[in-house]
Amino acid sequence: MFLNYYLVTWFIFFESLILAVFSLVSLLISIAYFTLAERKFIASVQRRTGPNIVGFWGLLQPLADGLKLVIKEIVIPTSSNHGLFLFAPILTLILSFSGWVVIPNSFESYIVDLNLSLMFILIISALGVYGILFAGWSSNSKYAVLGGLRSISQMISYEVSISLIILPVILMSGSLNLIDIVYTQINSIWFIFPLLPLSIIFMISILAETNRTPFDLPEAEAELVAGYNVEYSSIIFAMFFLGEYSNILLMSSLFVILFLGGWDNVLFFYVFSSELIFSLKISILVFLFIFIRANVPRYRYDQLMQLGWKIFLPLTLSSFFFCSGILFSFNAIKLKQLHYLDYTYFKFLF
Repeated sequence: MFLNYYLVTWFIFFESLILAVFSLVSLLISIAYFTLAERKFIASVQRRTGPNIVGFWGLLQPLADGLKLVIKEIVIPTSSNHGLFLFAPILTLILSFSGWVVIPNSFESYIVDLNLSLMFILIISALGVYGILFAGWSSNSKYAVLGGLRSISQMISYEVSISLIILPVILMSGSLNLIDIVYTQINSIWFIFPLLPLSIIFMISILAETNRTPFDLPEAEAELVAGYNVEYSSIIFAMFFLGEYSNILLMSSLFVILFLGGWDNVLFFYVFSSELIFSLKISILVFLFIFIRANVPRYRYDQLMQLGWKIFLPLTLSSFFFCSGILFSFNAIKLKQLHYLDYTYFKFLF
């Protein structure tokens, strides 16, 4: 009996380990070809060719860029704090990958199922500030420090809006579990329809949270050279790069789960798999990120702060009270977690 329990425990452990490794490799490949798609699209908008030399249609360009960054020499400034300087990109990369642990691709495809998975993602996002703080301060460069301060203030400002936007979703679903949130939308309606204004604000907020155009003020080349990572090179620069693009995909996944029904494929009459539908929805959000970068000019920093504190904060706060009042009036606030009660039925459907 004890031997059987021991074998089952090790089997579950290795199964989770293999799933985690497979998910990490898939994420790295997705990030690599996300950068290629972005460069190709922006080149098309600007009437340029884009990457087309390495491999057919430039498909091997991300691999060549990654290899170049790996084999380059790591340059550490003499006057920097060497420990924090090397720790900052590692922390950023680990935190950016940690959020994917609780992202479900379907009712059955996930690494860890936490009851507080939404809270876990918010905590991981908040801790990402420290990697940028350490990178800017430890570089001992005024450009890196100013870029780090800009990025930290920007991320903290828009985390407030994101948190307030998520609150009505929690009230409507009655749970902080991402699977339960998707389950609620499958049973009723995608939250983008009743919460359309909040979903638009959420989309703009995650642009600012991930330091993307038009809110890429920490990396404004004309003012701060390259922001908090100006002193970084080689593989440690690649860690920041991977962390940034991993956060973009993570926030796109979160948007799909919160507002687009996750892997719900009712629009496709359940023809395709849940994982494929989920990936397709993320791809649409990623294309929107690229489209905005190619067409929208950069904001000034004072405009960015004004948008976050004077416009988004009052709007999201008032929307939260309005939504909670409506739900309370109709006795529609769910006070207990669903945790996919009819899971076996939905398993049969999918």
